[in-house]
Amino acid sequence: MGISLSRQVLATTIITGIAGVAVAAFALVGPPRLLEHSESPAFCAGCHVMGEQHEAWSHAGAHRRIRCVDCHLPNGNPVAHYVWKSIDGMKDVVAFYSGHVPDPIKLSSHGAKVVQQNCVRCHEATVTTMDRTRQCWGCHRQLRHKLTGAMATR
Repeated sequence: MGISLSRQVLATTIITGIAGVAVAAFALVGPPRLLEHSESPAFCAGCHVMGEQHEAWSHAGAHRRIRCVDCHLPNGNPVAHYVWKSIDGMKDVVAFYSGHVPDPIKLSSHGAKVVQQNCVRCHEATVTTMDRTRQCWGCHRQLRHKLTGAMATR
């Protein structure tokens, strides 16, 4: 009787493991084109609280040709990119569905570091002689998704 119970436990463990791997693979890859779609500005703007930010981005000169994730997620390492995408995405879902969306939406300290690193990464040749301890959007106010244009004041 002990042997059949061990086989049952082993079979259950194997089936659970296979199911876990299948669920993880689906979560990582998802339905066709889901991952690609979830990195589009249209997906980010799908949450009604992002309407103002999306509208400002769409008028932000050259930056309107890049995706939200190009600035707001780590881009030097694909693993870090998708780990933070998952973390930030779940925080956004919880905030939205719990009704605790901050107004105005502000970058977290981690988000500010990521955005700064991405600014420097994309504009490395331009910023080699600049003070990199200052946040880029301190001077380039239009990049804060508020009052687009060179003379933005908020």
